[in-house]
Amino acid sequence: MAKDSRVITINRKAYHDYHIQEMVEAGIVLKGSEIKSIREGKVNLCDAYAKPENGELWLYNSHIASYDAASYNTHEPTRPRKLLLHKKEIDSLAGKVAQRGLTLVPLKLYIKHGVAKIELGVAKGKKIYDKREAIARREVGREIERALKLKRR
Repeated sequence: MAKDSRVITINRKAYHDYHIQEMVEAGIVLKGSEIKSIREGKVNLCDAYAKPENGELWLYNSHIASYDAASYNTHEPTRPRKLLLHKKEIDSLAGKVAQRGLTLVPLKLYIKHGVAKIELGVAKGKKIYDKREAIARREVGREIERALKLKRR
């Protein structure tokens, strides 16, 4: 990411539930009230996913809250949003998603050079034992850090 980019939200659930194999940056087609809500940080990518349809890439289930100062002509919070990528990239991602068990998950939403961008990950779902192993590894790491802190004192 560039120096002048600002991270709005990170989808931590995606890192917990999926093995991320590849990452791609895409633009998003937004309405005026949506970009204002994004700048305020009122975004949730928790259950969102991307899906290729008719040579285009669409983002579903992402929640961008309504902008309070918008007029009566505001946006629907969970509407499908078109993602902007080159045709070759869309075809490549569509081929990967057609494989069994792979999906496109939004990982991060950020503003880069004044434009909203989303980072998509080509992901494969984790099994329950993989999740438990990751939690156990994290706990061991925390205990080691605690022990080192106590030892330094």
